[in-house]
Amino acid sequence: MDLPPLETAYWLIKPGKSVRGTWSEPKEAAEWLGLQLIEYAPRFVCERDRDTTRLSVLVVSAAERLAWGGDVSHGFYLERPAFLSVALVTCSPNRAAPDTPCPVGGR
Repeated sequence: MDLPPLETAYWLIKPGKSVRGTWSEPKEAAEWLGLQLIEYAPRFVCERDRDTTRLSVLVVSAAERLAWGGDVSHGFYLERPAFLSVALVTCSPNRAAPDTPCPVGGR
């Protein structure tokens, strides 16, 4: 199991198998985030987190943040004591960890 790191930029030092995808455009990465949120939303414990308008705002905000080189990290409690952690990490270079290389690998 991949536990989220204390700082979002530290995802860059996780093994390449932790990478779920790479994108060259912020909008593409934000669309992936949207798909993850749609997939898991029915299992979110908090009803407010399931609100589609709120989820859309998170996706738009993610695209904007990635466009200026920021990272995005969200966490949601799910049914049956579980936690969903999704992160989008800028890697060209990362502002918080500029000397950390981009991971190689992924699915």
